[in-house]
Amino acid sequence: MILPGNATVTDATSIIALPAAPLHALEIWSNPQDLATRVHKALGFALPPMNRSAGNAAITLLRYEPTVWLVEGDTSVLADTLGDDGALTAIGGGIVRFRIAGPGWRELLLEGGVFDTSPAALPVGATAATVIDHVGVRLFATSEDACIVYVPASYAQSLHHFWEEALPLLGA
Repeated sequence: MILPGNATVTDATSIIALPAAPLHALEIWSNPQDLATRVHKALGFALPPMNRSAGNAAITLLRYEPTVWLVEGDTSVLADTLGDDGALTAIGGGIVRFRIAGPGWRELLLEGGVFDTSPAALPVGATAATVIDHVGVRLFATSEDACIVYVPASYAQSLHHFWEEALPLLGA
């Protein structure tokens, strides 16, 4: 018999603040087709379409807006490829990355959020821009069991606390 307030948790959902990483905003201003071809040649993969990601061992591109991508990793090749058709802006100091993993990650993101986290709507490799608990965030579904959440640094501590408080309520 398990007494009220006592339980053994076998399938935990975790919230981990990840170490700082090189993050940049990539914006394309002009010649999008030509620039896309140059980027594909330089990186070995195409710019991802809306709400998707693409990458290799050195760099990941996450598309959230029509002409803006979040870039994580080594941007040196991109910087040389953009020319006057776009810009890379370092934003890593203003963003905290959280890895939310485990069987309840999709349900946890629904706490304070109004969007579809189902596997059909947010499959592995998908990205989304949304609001959780009044905070604008970016999501990157990295696997069936995990998601990276990009949170403005000024709200990271309070959103982390919000999620920690919500964890015991999952499945209640």
